[in-house]
Amino acid sequence: MSSQTEKDIDDVTGIDTTGHAWDGIKELNNPLPRWWLWCFYLTIVWGVGYTIAFPAWPLISNATSGLLGYSTRGEVAQDIALFEEANAEISAQLASADLNVLNENPDLLRYANSAGAAVFRNNCSQCHGSGAAGFTGYPNLLDDDWLWGGDFASIEYTVRHGIRNEEDWDARWSEMTAYNDIFSNEEVDQVVHYVRQMSGQEHDAGLAAPGEGLFLDNCAACHGDNGAGNRDLGAPNLTDAIWLYGGDLASLEETVRYARFGVMPPWGERLTEAEVKAVTAYVHQLGGGE
Repeated sequence: MSSQTEKDIDDVTGIDTTGHAWDGIKELNNPLPRWWLWCFYLTIVWGVGYTIAFPAWPLISNATSGLLGYSTRGEVAQDIALFEEANAEISAQLASADLNVLNENPDLLRYANSAGAAVFRNNCSQCHGSGAAGFTGYPNLLDDDWLWGGDFASIEYTVRHGIRNEEDWDARWSEMTAYNDIFSNEEVDQVVHYVRQMSGQEHDAGLAAPGEGLFLDNCAACHGDNGAGNRDLGAPNLTDAIWLYGGDLASLEETVRYARFGVMPPWGERLTEAEVKAVTAYVHQLGGGE
């Protein structure tokens, strides 16, 4: 008998082996249980059926759609459509509402704040933070220090058109001069220490004294002679303790030398009218609204 047909029978069990052995232990050639085999075959049939009925196989730019045409994205879209239909009436009321008298309609006010919170989390929290406290370079929306104004009209305009972007011709716009090539190193130090003097911070009085003249000649046109800022120009108040980019010596020096130019995108065409009003109302009620 050839080696190909010859079976290696285990002496203990009387069952032939597969020919595999590890450390003297032989693998028995036991047949798989029938129930296991049928379950395995059924999973193959089910898998083939699933790939035919549902989206499954990736293609170059999408995937096979499946005979049933089901998609989780479509399911979510249906749910959104249902909620939009349910809120259509109150959304229409909010879209045409005067936000200044919104508190006269408690139901509409609650809806505006709730909807506005959702809009904020989806679109604004990435820069201003989930709690709207901001980060370096991104304003804190909880206080009452507003570069462009914190009343309903001002907030709505900012949301709708954005700041210093090139997408909306009505965007708020201002640009600070970079003084790195205008001031000497000594003059930069003088202006920085004068600004710290105005804001009540520790400073070098010897440097701050000549810095006053430099400030009045170069900076007061936007920030005002007293440094209190100008909301029409988006010029920040330099006399308080609120700093968008930091009020320490290094941060102020960088600001004077190279200026700042924060950009906010316009949301007027990305959000519905009701969503613009809702997020305006939400931001206004966070604590700093005027």
